[in-house]
Amino acid sequence: MTQRTGRAGMLDLSRWLGLSALIIILDQISKQWISGHFVYGESLPLTGFFNLVLAHNKGAAFSMLSDAGGWQRWLFTAIAVVASVWITWLLHRHGQQKLFCFALALVLGGALGNLTDRISYGYVVDFLDFHWGGYHFPAFNVADSAITCGAALLLLDSFIHKPEKT
Repeated sequence: MTQRTGRAGMLDLSRWLGLSALIIILDQISKQWISGHFVYGESLPLTGFFNLVLAHNKGAAFSMLSDAGGWQRWLFTAIAVVASVWITWLLHRHGQQKLFCFALALVLGGALGNLTDRISYGYVVDFLDFHWGGYHFPAFNVADSAITCGAALLLLDSFIHKPEKT
């Protein structure tokens, strides 16, 4: 495991936090656009398998706990804050591991993008609706996409970089 400290380590951390910030900005701009052009529940078919739709998710992934009565907002907020602190520490500690940090930066940006909504509105704005044969995948957003891609890359990284045996 390589750990960089001092100026080089801070440059690595800045790069990864910059990527996370870009994800947050793209996520928030897209959510503001959809919220400004659609009313809640409105759907615009773009292809035979994809719609834009304005949806509000008070729960977690796939709307889990969305009807739990409100306490879930604070639970998911706390989880996102704790995860963000931990991810930032990992980015600082492993800044030169490019694939690992790229993946973590995507997850961090997505988590903070959705956290921004959860704190501001009490729900997360979703708008990407893929469907096939009458089945609709739960609507999602840019932040969710970043989290999913980051998680997949973390899995890939775990296969590529096996830990050294001591």
